[in-house]
Amino acid sequence: MFRFFKKKPNPTDSSAEDQSPELASQEVEHSPDHPPAGTIVPETQTPVTPAPQEQPVTSAQEAAHPPQTPFRRSAFAAALGGAGTVGIAGVATAGVALVAPAQPAPALETIEIIEPATPEQSEEKRASWLARLKGGLAKTGQSIGSLFIGVRVDEALFEELETALIMADAGVEATEQLIKALRQRVKRDRIEDAEGVRQALREVLTEHLKVLEKPFDIGQVKPLVVMITGVNGAGKTTSIGKLAYALQHSGARVLLAAGDTFRAAARQQLIEWGDRNNVDVIAQEGADPAAVAFDSVHAGRARGMDVVMIDTAGRLPTQLHLMDELKKIRRVIAKADPTAPHEVLLVVDGNSGQNVLAQIRAFDAAVGLTGLIVTKLDGTAKGGTLAAVAAGSQGVRPVPVYWIGVGEKIEDLQPFVAAEFAAAVVG
Repeated sequence: MFRFFKKKPNPTDSSAEDQSPELASQEVEHSPDHPPAGTIVPETQTPVTPAPQEQPVTSAQEAAHPPQTPFRRSAFAAALGGAGTVGIAGVATAGVALVAPAQPAPALETIEIIEPATPEQSEEKRASWLARLKGGLAKTGQSIGSLFIGVRVDEALFEELETALIMADAGVEATEQLIKALRQRVKRDRIEDAEGVRQALREVLTEHLKVLEKPFDIGQVKPLVVMITGVNGAGKTTSIGKLAYALQHSGARVLLAAGDTFRAAARQQLIEWGDRNNVDVIAQEGADPAAVAFDSVHAGRARGMDVVMIDTAGRLPTQLHLMDELKKIRRVIAKADPTAPHEVLLVVDGNSGQNVLAQIRAFDAAVGLTGLIVTKLDGTAKGGTLAAVAAGSQGVRPVPVYWIGVGEKIEDLQPFVAAEFAAAVVG
């Protein structure tokens, strides 16, 4: 339950000059001024007067009567009661500070047991998410869904569907692909009612969006270094906080790096998300973003983290000097880990319409995107932009969509599922 100190050797037995460096370092580590971890140190100690003549102590006697150190009841009670907390002391290089939430003392570590959700609870959460997704895309869902009420399956219906898809930001190229596939499905299956056409459109759109559906694998390498990019106001820093919450609930250990050093509010915002999720944040005011990214990779490896997420400053694709700096951050990350960054994610606003295509094209050319996070699908977004991405419109590459966000709550960032998204769009 607790340990005792052995009596220090008599200084006359051997001088400090005769001791080896190893012995000297051990003596410092186990001295009362530097007690071992987990040892209860008494507040005061009674000086021990050596006997005039010490008799040799055999190993058997020493085991039977080990030397003891007196302790105070107050120190022992305080240790059992868990008084005080100890903060995580992180070693940061290049002057980068490690901001960490306070942790309980190691001797009194508390293990949180998270019980798995029951099937009923999981089903309720999934139904709630689908309802929020349909509500977020209600504008498009109502626009397209209303076309199938009390109509015949004829050429007029296909023309109205074509117009509705273009108005939903799907773009001409994606709309042509969808309508062509829908016509073939209706003809092949001999669908003669409007409800059957709507079900066929849902299936066609699901198949069209499947190219964007890809799971986020966090077990491929450790730590998984994720670089987050995006334009100003897309919800980049907020998405990082929500993503940290989601990854932690899947069992991953997460480290955040505040690489957006130009905007003080971004750094403070990420620190707040770190406190909320109880994860460490590496940050420094006015530091070089590349230096913060470099140190975060080394810190993640040293601390045994599963995921290291690096925030970067928001920038427009037309700001060439900032895009060049983004390339520099990527190069410096590769110096810390030749295989990193393993994921380069672009956060896009779901309300941006066809402008999303220009963002994807510019950031992909600069840093090589591996995935997208689509935010703000909360009632005003049209949602058809993802159909344009899947179609490769305007020369963009169909970059996978890992997550979509439909609200401000911390759990409102969910994996992208093509069938669910298609059902919300079609209505």
